[in-house]
Amino acid sequence: MKGSIVIITEHNKGQVAASTYELLAMAEEIRQGRPLDVIAVVLGAEAETAAQEMAKATGEPVVAIQNQHLALYNSELYKDLLVDILPQLDPVFVLVGQTTQGLDFAPGLAICLKAGCITGVDAVFREEGDIYFSRVMYNGKIVLDLAPLTKTTVLTVQPGSFKARRDIATTPGSVELRKSTAEPKKTRSLGTKRARQEDAGLAEADVIVSAGRGTGKKENLGLIQRLAALFPRSAVAGSRPVCDSGWLEYKKQVGLTGATVSPRVYIACGISGTIQHTVGMQGSGFIVAISTDPNAAIFNIADVCIVEDLTTFIPTLIEAYEESKGYV
Repeated sequence: MKGSIVIITEHNKGQVAASTYELLAMAEEIRQGRPLDVIAVVLGAEAETAAQEMAKATGEPVVAIQNQHLALYNSELYKDLLVDILPQLDPVFVLVGQTTQGLDFAPGLAICLKAGCITGVDAVFREEGDIYFSRVMYNGKIVLDLAPLTKTTVLTVQPGSFKARRDIATTPGSVELRKSTAEPKKTRSLGTKRARQEDAGLAEADVIVSAGRGTGKKENLGLIQRLAALFPRSAVAGSRPVCDSGWLEYKKQVGLTGATVSPRVYIACGISGTIQHTVGMQGSGFIVAISTDPNAAIFNIADVCIVEDLTTFIPTLIEAYEESKGYV
C-alpha cells in the first residue's frame, strides 16, 4: 500500500456530520501534492448506515466498525478500536474534525499511534514538494505553518475552513463492515442531554450582525439591533464575552462553544477575532469587521475592514442609508 489519508467520520443517528465532508475536501487538497488513497472509517453501534451514506456521496472506500457499546460515544473505545484498525490502513494523515468529540480523542489517539498531532488546522499548502499545515496562534495574532516529520500525523481541522465536498459519486465506494465485541475498561457513557437548540434565526439568517466585547456596554446593543434591522432575513449574534456578561442569551453565541454559522454577510462589531470566535463564522460569504484596533485579528479574514468606533460608525451608516432611501 502506498499510504493513505484516513477520515474519521463523525455522525449522529446515522447521519454524517457536515464537518466530515469538509475533511474530504481537505483530503483532496492534500492529494494534489501527494497521490494517497482516501479511506473513511465509521465507528458506532449502527455504523453501516453512516458508512453507506459516505460511500454513496463520495465514491471512496469506507470501513465500518460496528460495536454495540458505541450506541453512545466513548472516547476510550474510540481510541482502542482506531489503534487496532489504523495500522492496517497505512495512514500518512488521519483527519479528524475539531469538534467537541474530535478534540476529545484525537490527541490521545496520536499518542497511542506514536504519531504527530497538529490541532486547529485551517489551511494546506505545498512548497518545494513538502506539505504544510497552517493554524493560528496567540488568539489569531500569528499564523503558524507546520510540516509533519512523523510517518503518521493526526490532524484536527477547524470546521468551516474547507468547503464541504458532497459529490454524488457516479459509482459508490465500497463498504467493508467489521464487527467488534471490545468493551471500554475504564470508562462508560451514562447518556446524553440535549442542550437548548440554537436560535433558528442564526441558522436561517442571510445577514448576521454580531457584537463583541468592543461594543462597550449592553446599552450599545441597540445600535447592533438597528443595524441588523436594515437587512431582510437578519439576526443579531454575539461573541462569548458578550453572552457571558448576560447581554445576549447563549443561544445567540457564535464560536467554538456556540453556533457555527455561514450567512451571506457577517458584520463583526467590536470583535477582536480570536480563533474561538472565528471558527464559528469563517465560512460566511462576505465578512465586514468594525474595530478601533487596526491590528485586530478579525481583519485577517474580513473582506471589508473598518477602523472606527462602532458607536460613531453605525449611527453614521444608518443615517446615510435612511437619507439615500436605498435598498439593501
